[in-house]
Amino acid sequence: MELILKYFPNLTDDQVSKLKLLESLYQDWNLKINVVSRKDIDELYLRHVLHSLAIAKVMQFKDGAKIMDVGTGGGFPGIPLAILFPNCSFHLVDSIAKKLKVVDEVVSGLGLENVKTTHTRVEEINDTYDFIVSRAVAAMPTFVHWIKGKVSKKQNHELKNGILYLKGGDLTEELQDYKTATIYDISDFYLEDFFETKKVVHLPIKFKS
Repeated sequence: MELILKYFPNLTDDQVSKLKLLESLYQDWNLKINVVSRKDIDELYLRHVLHSLAIAKVMQFKDGAKIMDVGTGGGFPGIPLAILFPNCSFHLVDSIAKKLKVVDEVVSGLGLENVKTTHTRVEEINDTYDFIVSRAVAAMPTFVHWIKGKVSKKQNHELKNGILYLKGGDLTEELQDYKTATIYDISDFYLEDFFETKKVVHLPIKFKS
């Protein structure tokens, strides 16, 4: 938790208590349904929570924003972001039911009222969002295809509506066809070695009716 407070010193008491509770909830549920590797559960705040919150270093979601987390897995980046932005609505989607079972239990345990989950493939979702977040579930061209038609037309943020993607490594080839993409090095925000090669990619998506 000290790690989170180091980079997010202005959290409310409620946010701090929810973030503290995360660890015990995940440890408990991970014993029943394995969604986070053993090594990662021991470094939950570094590898999952802080990593998820890197998106908040790039984008401060405004109240009322709608965000979809595609391939949320164990609830990352969606759950930490939902704690940080309690006045935004988060839709966490995954095609694997057992992972969402853990997400639902964690959301319930935290008392998060701004999160809903859906067990489906993202292509089946018929709604639009200000931003679509995810953590390396597919190569960017595949991901862009999946979320076609799901980005809202109305702009409310400084960054244009679209994708905020957590990715690692050299993205030159993967993003060569996306001239409007902006890559943010997470190592500019966090000092830990774990983030050395990790990035947040913002890709504006034009609304297509």
